[in-house]
Amino acid sequence: MITQIKEDIKTPYYQDKYPNDGQRFVAWYLRNIHLRDMNEAKDDITDGSDDKQIDAIYIDDDKNTVYVIQGKFIGGNSVDGEPLREILSSWIQLKNLVRLQEVGNNKLKRKLDEVARALEDDYEINFELITTGVLTTAAQNDLATYQERFAELSDTDDIVCSISVVDNEELKRRYDLALEKENPSINHTIDLSSGHFMYETLANTQVAIGALPLKECIKITGIKDGTLFQKNVRQSLGLSNTVNKGIKNTIYGDKHKDFFFFHNGITAICNKMEKIDNKLKLHGLSVVNGCQSLNTILSCSEKVKELEDTFVLFRFYEIPQRDRADRISINTNSQSAVKPRDLRSNDKRVLNLKKQFEQKYPQGYFITKRGETTPADKEKAYTVDLSDLGKFLIAWHSKRPNISYSETKIFDKYFEQLFKREYKAENAYALNVFFNELMKVWTKDNPLGLNESLLAMKAYAPYHHLYAISMCFAIANNQAENVPSPIKCLEKARLTGILNEIIGIAGTSLNMALEAAANEPQPQNRVFSPQNWVKAKGCLAGINAAIRNYFSMLPMMPNGQDVKQRLDTALKLEAEDFEYRWAAD
Repeated sequence: MITQIKEDIKTPYYQDKYPNDGQRFVAWYLRNIHLRDMNEAKDDITDGSDDKQIDAIYIDDDKNTVYVIQGKFIGGNSVDGEPLREILSSWIQLKNLVRLQEVGNNKLKRKLDEVARALEDDYEINFELITTGVLTTAAQNDLATYQERFAELSDTDDIVCSISVVDNEELKRRYDLALEKENPSINHTIDLSSGHFMYETLANTQVAIGALPLKECIKITGIKDGTLFQKNVRQSLGLSNTVNKGIKNTIYGDKHKDFFFFHNGITAICNKMEKIDNKLKLHGLSVVNGCQSLNTILSCSEKVKELEDTFVLFRFYEIPQRDRADRISINTNSQSAVKPRDLRSNDKRVLNLKKQFEQKYPQGYFITKRGETTPADKEKAYTVDLSDLGKFLIAWHSKRPNISYSETKIFDKYFEQLFKREYKAENAYALNVFFNELMKVWTKDNPLGLNESLLAMKAYAPYHHLYAISMCFAIANNQAENVPSPIKCLEKARLTGILNEIIGIAGTSLNMALEAAANEPQPQNRVFSPQNWVKAKGCLAGINAAIRNYFSMLPMMPNGQDVKQRLDTALKLEAEDFEYRWAAD
């Protein structure tokens, strides 16, 4: 793996953007494992003078997790405990964000603003030590101690945190998984000699049920990155809920041998199951019930490795049929601990919207379940994803693109406001078209000349771009307080041939609004944070002002009066094409 990394970081991107191999290694990890693009990876790096032992910070809004990364790119094979002590030092400093902002470098100060906002939303912190070496025995003992200490602190502090080491072997595993991230297929072999299993055929289905040692659980591929749970109705909910705290307490307590009796068990399905001697080979493995438990067990990995006679009930089913697998996933997750947002794919309003959309567009497909793909006989241009639609609705109809990044808020807190009404299939189609078209300018070619900070916020800022398109129509019709019909906007843009032009105007206005905000004076020891700007409601006023300025300046440009008249005609809508904003705050 180290040979490949050394070759990869010789490419112009790493050589031109980063001053040393240490930063290049961390950037390689962000790009290849966390799948950050070139601009996002560069924005995440905090390494340098006064980095306070923090090489990078990546905030994953989908997983509600802050990744604090420390990289050790070494030529030798062993890593001592010093990097772990640096992580402990960074944890101590993160507990006092105000003080850390005073002494950290500018890149770190800006990221800490984002961290503070994330912690307000109860994100957890995952410290990752990435290294091309292997921990010494002493360092492994330190890791076990730190994991136990972090587990204790998570019970008493408001901040939930965990620590993991990504060494050479784990780097290779994660790299291989990332290569097939879009359509992961996990194969795993269980060593049966250390467990107790029985095998049956029930309802023409191969079943293996038994007690698996906890130490074997942490060897299963795809727990931390979530690929093991692709068929689950939910991903990890973090380590802070009551059930997961109970699991940790049992692992670290004197009753760990009773874990099997305390736990309800884990359910996994696979496409094919083979028993060969003392090995159970599982192809296309996915855990449909047990995501929370396995993530919690992994967070205590060093302690788990020491436990003897500590088992958990595991059920493996050979289920190649997708629809049957979906039903098993839903039914095994219907206990009271599951939150409503986990089962939105089966909500009657969502199913009705799917039905209406696919009737309106027979060539299209409405995706309701995570992990679904467009069938071969359907057109991708007419494919709408429920998750994306929720983000479009809150950006366009609620005028809150600053919330679009948070799938949790959309499908929990604001679901009733967004999906309580009948929604026209053609409007869903129009929003999807606008977003797909605007994403064509969010590329490395950067045809609009967007600020580098905007390009680094590809997970957030395109929803502001969508909002800006709606506001171009609203402001041009003196309806700034109301919301235009998406399909009417799309039809008018196509009819008058200004679709690409209006996308350009909206993108330019968004860029102008960001740069204006960045030039405003900041309080002492504070650095402007673009990520916090796009997540704050105040950015909307800046975008609206930039759009108004753009239209007002047109007559002063060469041929500007003609351009303005053409745009006024092209953007003109009827009064009945507008409605009130949907409240979402």
